[in-house]
Amino acid sequence: MTKTHPMFALLLFGAGWGLSLPLAKIVVNAGYKPFGLVFWQLVIGAVTMAALRLVTNKTLRMPPRLLWFFTLIAVSGTLLPNTFSYRAAYHLPAGVMSMVLSVVPLLSFPIAMGMGIDRFNVLRLIGLCIGLSGVVILAGPQSLPNPAMILWVPVALIAPLCYATEGNIVAKWGTHGLGPGQVLYGASVIGSVLALPLAWGTGQFINPLAITWGVPEASFIALSVIHVVVYSGYVWLVNRAGSVFASQVAYCVTGFGVIWSMILLGETYSLWVWAALGLIVFGMLLVQPRDKATLAQ
Repeated sequence: MTKTHPMFALLLFGAGWGLSLPLAKIVVNAGYKPFGLVFWQLVIGAVTMAALRLVTNKTLRMPPRLLWFFTLIAVSGTLLPNTFSYRAAYHLPAGVMSMVLSVVPLLSFPIAMGMGIDRFNVLRLIGLCIGLSGVVILAGPQSLPNPAMILWVPVALIAPLCYATEGNIVAKWGTHGLGPGQVLYGASVIGSVLALPLAWGTGQFINPLAITWGVPEASFIALSVIHVVVYSGYVWLVNRAGSVFASQVAYCVTGFGVIWSMILLGETYSLWVWAALGLIVFGMLLVQPRDKATLAQ
């Protein structure tokens, strides 16, 4: 492999993840509700992962003793964050959502210190303060098209908080001998089982045979497949180029999320939003660990 391949892969995966944000905006604007979307996203994820694992001759077995672990990953990695993300995406611009989701490294640092898996570092603390100041500016009424949107920024922040918590759980206690692909597959299967009664009981279940298929529905299929494929590619990149290099995909997701939102949705942002983006990215740069040992695989 040449040296240019990892960088190309980094940009490609970042572009894919960034694309999923405006696609989600298209879907929720069509009137679909969070629990129904989460259920089908998990189903599509489970089917796609099963196909990938079968093609690569890997097992589909889910050890019964680890069903609790699959459940934990499903809840913290998909059920909770995606539910709140879809809810907030209806009210917030997709570009703003991409900036909010980029604060995962900022939230991971204090959680890691609280769990005893990371040490205090002045430079990273400064990065945390700078990044969070960007979030404060982003949440200000002067940054958003409608001041009433400020109420949905805390809702959107629940997703990166869940992702940061999940990452630190894996960093501290590992994956119990399972590969990341098997964890994602098992979590998708368990998550779909958990999401079905939630979607059905709240009246948010989506019957694919009773809807008119169009751009929103195609967008949802695309974002669901993108999530699984890009995640699998990210795992490959970690193995090939190292976790520190691969973790830089966060910058690409943020940048491409804003660009895709401008292209597909025609979104425009105030100078306050661009200033907030600069502070968040600079904060991420300072908070980002430099030592591979401090990153969860």
